Amino acid sequence: MRLPGTAARIALCAGACLALGAVCAQARPSIAQYDEPKYPAGFTHFDYADPTAPSDGKLSFQNFDELQSYDSLNPFLVRGAPAPDIQHLMFDTLMQRSWDELASEYPLIADDVEVAPDLGSATFHINPAARFSNGDPITAADVKYSFDTLTSPKASPLFNAQFSVIKSATVIDKNTIRFEFKHAERDAALIAGDLPIFSPKWGMRADGTRLPFDQIANEPPIASGPYLIESRKNDKQITYRRNPDYWAANLPSRRGMFRFASITFKLYRDHYTQLEAFKAGDTDVLVEYSATQWARKYVGKNFDNGLLKKGEFADGPAQMQGLLMNLRKPMFQDPRVRHALTMAFDYDWMNRMMFYGQYRRTSSYFAASPFGATGMPGPKELALLEPLRADVPPEVFGPMLKQPTTIAPDSLRGNLRVARDLLAQAGWHYRDGALRDANGTPMTIEIMDDQPGMDRLILPYMQALGMLGIQAHMREIDSALYQKRLDNFEYDMTTFIYPPVTIPGAELTRRFGSAAASEVGSENYPGVRSKAVDSLIHSALSADNLDDLEAATRALDRVLIYSFYIVPEYYAPGARIGYKSTLGHPDKVPTTYVYEDWVIDYWYRKTPAAQTASSTAATAATAH
Repeated sequence: MRLPGTAARIALCAGACLALGAVCAQARPSIAQYDEPKYPAGFTHFDYADPTAPSDGKLSFQNFDELQSYDSLNPFLVRGAPAPDIQHLMFDTLMQRSWDELASEYPLIADDVEVAPDLGSATFHINPAARFSNGDPITAADVKYSFDTLTSPKASPLFNAQFSVIKSATVIDKNTIRFEFKHAERDAALIAGDLPIFSPKWGMRADGTRLPFDQIANEPPIASGPYLIESRKNDKQITYRRNPDYWAANLPSRRGMFRFASITFKLYRDHYTQLEAFKAGDTDVLVEYSATQWARKYVGKNFDNGLLKKGEFADGPAQMQGLLMNLRKPMFQDPRVRHALTMAFDYDWMNRMMFYGQYRRTSSYFAASPFGATGMPGPKELALLEPLRADVPPEVFGPMLKQPTTIAPDSLRGNLRVARDLLAQAGWHYRDGALRDANGTPMTIEIMDDQPGMDRLILPYMQALGMLGIQAHMREIDSALYQKRLDNFEYDMTTFIYPPVTIPGAELTRRFGSAAASEVGSENYPGVRSKAVDSLIHSALSADNLDDLEAATRALDRVLIYSFYIVPEYYAPGARIGYKSTLGHPDKVPTTYVYEDWVIDYWYRKTPAAQTASSTAATAATAH
């Protein structure tokens, strides 16, 4: 909520251009990477929020982010497993992104931002009303402390990579901070707006000394966000309660959010136990990622009597899920080997026999979005690809790759013959009972995973690899060890999901940039080191308009797909959520969203009258 002084400052900017990169440089309450923000300065709430929804009640949630246990209250470290959703619930960012636009941000801790005409810097003004949970005002110095800490060796390198475009942060006055950028990129100001803010007093001892940041593990955070920690139960359960003094509750970017007075996360060791706990009514909601479970197991008396419901909700851009190959391993260096491994994956059989036809085949890193490549490259794509011709597969200049199919007249046997020939071209031949290189070394692949249900997917794939003479085996480990091995690149192959984004940006550098390939804890899990990929990422980040961005990401998509860094799997066209009928949600679903966070942020506990009406309707429908 703006103070009179802030309102006056905004009034001075009336008529100012709203799109980034415009000639003017005036403070404005919202910014968009391209075009103008959807919501005007006087908006009251996001369209997908319901500000009239009840704001009490409790939510009991299942595992979050595949966690089976946690051992840290600090989500910014590379060590340990952080408590479920703690970063989101306890740490606000400078600005709030909307979920129904490509890339726009609105006031939160910062009440306005001024972007330099050359895009070289952005100056944020901190709302004087902003407070930490201990009552301290949030100042520009706190913002600088947060930035300096997250980009230091004491924090996870993921954050250093996320904010790598920022060169420095300078405190102008108590409520004003300026970020200087290393490069003039259109999304740089929005990246700065994504900065989570925490207090320098977090981890401070009674004598005034402070623990080193990387040793702050079990001290409850001094929150800048809407929730506090109410209780903990060993490493399997944690309850957050809404801060009654949360200063931002009535900001337009927060109105209609966080309707639960308390949220409890219960962590289970396996999905079977999760589902049975939900069906018994022990938890309120379960986001389902198994097609088989959704098709066959969401039944029983509590579904029959109307206590539990199944809901399918539309979604935006799709994730990229697949079996990624670690190119740091010599056997994966040759792209013909990687291509061969994609030919052995029988998606069509799996979708028909195991997934009840619920999935769609992944064929792009930007599936179900305008940023993915299709057909032949257009003129703008060719203009970007032509200077890179010597460094990219020649196929990128032709039609986009179609993933192998086993629908007649095609077959797995035919695909394996293609794979055999590719392996032979790369110097791998079957002899003495195994596929061997010129030195006689057999190809042995360990496929690592931490989800028990994935064996149904991996075992048929291993069987197909065995027909090629490849000795493949699966290693299932717990989530903490899995993350440690992932961070240190200690794997051959593993199933991985690149979460979707509404508009590609800085995450491209973290996921596929050459510099990130050798950074422990980075997101470049395949180990991509390619001058061509780096060049196309740079083109995407420096695009001046959406047409240029689409051309750059489509060209990048072609290079990534034809480089065969990952065996593409599948994606679901929307969210599958089981929930108690006592829960409600806004009528309008966001364009793109994290399923769990949508429930936590915008759902609510119905009033008793609404619950009675819903139960009566369910009973009548069942009787009918």
